[in-house]
Amino acid sequence: MKYVHFVGVDISKETLDYSVLHQGEKILQFKSENSEKGIKTFLKELRKVKGFHINETLICMEDTGVYIKPLTGFLYSQKIDFWVQSAMYIKASIGLVRGKNDAVDAFRIALYAYKNQSDIKLWEPPRKVIEYLKQLYSLRNRLLLAKQKLSVSTKEVSKFIDADIVKEINKSVQKSIKALEKDQIEVEKKMKLLILADERLKNLFKIVTSITGIGEITAIKIIISTNEFIGINCPKKFACYAGVAPFEHSSGSSVRGRNRVSHKANKAVKKLLHLSAMTAIVHDEQIREFYLKKVEKGKPKMLVINAIRNKLIQRIFACVRNNEMYSKNYFSPFFKEKMQEHLVLT
Repeated sequence: MKYVHFVGVDISKETLDYSVLHQGEKILQFKSENSEKGIKTFLKELRKVKGFHINETLICMEDTGVYIKPLTGFLYSQKIDFWVQSAMYIKASIGLVRGKNDAVDAFRIALYAYKNQSDIKLWEPPRKVIEYLKQLYSLRNRLLLAKQKLSVSTKEVSKFIDADIVKEINKSVQKSIKALEKDQIEVEKKMKLLILADERLKNLFKIVTSITGIGEITAIKIIISTNEFIGINCPKKFACYAGVAPFEHSSGSSVRGRNRVSHKANKAVKKLLHLSAMTAIVHDEQIREFYLKKVEKGKPKMLVINAIRNKLIQRIFACVRNNEMYSKNYFSPFFKEKMQEHLVLT
């Protein structure tokens, strides 16, 4: 699709700022409330633009969580093309930034869409069950954070307060922590039941957790983050998203650094993959052998662990792509085909 007009939208809780480009030049700046009524008001104004056709227009926005819902819901219902891109990619593409406000941000988003037309991926809404699973996962994280804060706070003040007072405080805190733990268990049960009640999720969950090192919570996070492997279906892209893909760090003849991972990543996913890698080193014979050999050769441990994180991602996406459970003797369909050809020839 060749687009003529590009609309960048900066989204906040209450308002939407729009910037409209034609051939890279701004032709309209507009602001509305973040509601269906406000969006309709903007589209009415947009239709006044000379040469405007809605089917030749792309609307681009950053993924700001729940605040994008009024806009994405309305655009999708009206079959208007739009692109929801990670704020990380848009900010990285801008370069040096001087000044910032909502109108300027809307223009930068529109310009990003205009300059990156070859990368456009029209938005596909997650199923309702994924939305529910996402909210349950977020609730679980908030419960864990609250529990952690309560646990840490009592330890920090115990050195400076009378022991009897600390004892009484700890009694109250423990009651709260136990209540939070109970709620956490209930939320995790709900997530599991939600997955088991949906055939597609149940199948994906079984495949992803069949890989040694990938636990249930990690599997759920990966399924949510990839929108059931529809939003992200390439292991390299997911490795970039998770911040475990190594990139070259060199320049001319003076800079010859080791390959590095980017700090622009989903840190929550990266942390889970790190824990998965550590588990795989203990429980997966092939991974453990790989780790020990590389460390013996003098490779930095974190570099080897990152390679293992990438191996796990490759396993996950290969198994999902082929709709197969993982086994240590796993071979890709291509390799199986070549093996069969070899057997026939011999």
